[in-house]
Amino acid sequence: VQLQASGGGLVQAGGSLRLSCAASGRTFSSYNMGWFRQAPGKEREFVAAIKWSGGSTLYADSVKGRFTISRDNAKNTVSLQMISLKPEDTAVYYCAADLRYYRTSLKPFSDEYNYWGQGTEVTVSS
Repeated sequence: VQLQASGGGLVQAGGSLRLSCAASGRTFSSYNMGWFRQAPGKEREFVAAIKWSGGSTLYADSVKGRFTISRDNAKNTVSLQMISLKPEDTAVYYCAADLRYYRTSLKPFSDEYNYWGQGTEVTVSS
């Protein structure tokens, strides 16, 4: 599996961005996907996850109500729509795949994900 994240950039506080992650390789519609982020000097943290079917999502409390994760299994993509961005959202954002096929539960832990994209940088200015 190869994951390619894109869509990062510089945005003012209160603005919005849409991140995308394109997957290649194994059957995309069979595995859960997640987004994580890592701010300078901090550990990587969970942002959001979506079930292989798209029927269930999970969010970190810090982004709930502002971020929306979605997927298009026909296009092998997962997206993260971010609105009302805050300076504390500044980080490198990574998409990740949990290749335990048809897993029923979503996990907010980075060690549950097998493959990672290269990251896309988001900077929110105040």
